[in-house]
Amino acid sequence: MTQPWRFYVLGPKARRAYGAALGARKARKVEDPEAARLVREKVEAEHEALPAMIVVAMVENDDPATREEDYAAVMMAVQNIAVAAAEVGLGTHIKTGAVMQDPAARAAAGVRDGERIVAVVNVGEPAELPAAKERSPASVFTVWRP
Repeated sequence: MTQPWRFYVLGPKARRAYGAALGARKARKVEDPEAARLVREKVEAEHEALPAMIVVAMVENDDPATREEDYAAVMMAVQNIAVAAAEVGLGTHIKTGAVMQDPAARAAAGVRDGERIVAVVNVGEPAELPAAKERSPASVFTVWRP
């Protein structure tokens, strides 16, 4: 009952700023300065154009056990967002990664000190339904114990 989740719904300006942080990180991997500039601009524009972007964060509890439980609860909230979106015909793309700890990304989202970005959920109308990826059956990961 710690209610650790925090939801930041980003408007176009905030989405562009988040995209700028991600674009800068991606551009660092590109040696050619002009190509790096194009990467930054492309990522910024792509994020600004997203229909909806929800940054899901959690309050970081000082107790490690509570913090771990809170992380699980926040990830369930992320899944619930995806399920609710699908129920009304929307698509989602759940993103995680190192950019979420980037000070510029945190500032773009308005995440407060003492909070951790757990995931970013992009929401919109799917242009097409992608083909299902091949997955291993659950039996590969399941152990039945007597």
